[in-house]
Amino acid sequence: MPWDLLSLDYDRIQNAVREVLVAIGENPQREGLADTPRRIAEMYGELFWGIDKDAASVLTTTFDEGYDETVILRDIPFHSICEHHFLPFFGIAHIAYIPTGRVAGASKLARALDVLASRPQIQERLTSQLADTLYDTLQPSGAAVIMSAEHMCMSIRGARKPGSKIVTTAARGSLKTLPELRQDIFALLRETR
Repeated sequence: MPWDLLSLDYDRIQNAVREVLVAIGENPQREGLADTPRRIAEMYGELFWGIDKDAASVLTTTFDEGYDETVILRDIPFHSICEHHFLPFFGIAHIAYIPTGRVAGASKLARALDVLASRPQIQERLTSQLADTLYDTLQPSGAAVIMSAEHMCMSIRGARKPGSKIVTTAARGSLKTLPELRQDIFALLRETR
């Protein structure tokens, strides 16, 4: 798995978790919590494996197909951790790009999203980073991303509005500068099944 390659200071994380447990009035030695610091450290390795990875590197293999029509990958599940409260947000992403002859494999598009989502994030930045990565690496005439996600920092604390979603969009190139093309593509990206 990708998180096997992440270099974290697992001992430091475990010590910090023990301190948090003490700070909230818990006993980090009790049976139910004794292994919690280790489990949390390992979980962080899984959740944050993308911190030191370059999302563009997964998009370097492309195929010269002479294709210059819209490519859309819809309904890609994703999850990330909100950097403000360290709680998860999760949802679906839709990606569109208009190649200039070279196409990327669909799994590579999803993998670029995974790399960017596997670090402390905010949804707005994640959306922009993915659009930038697609546009800069694949060099299409246009690229667009739509993300819709529920944020646990809004669902289980604070406002406590479970089920509410944040929707973010980002467009680059022709999908940003040509209003009719943008409208058509974004309508396709938003289509429900």
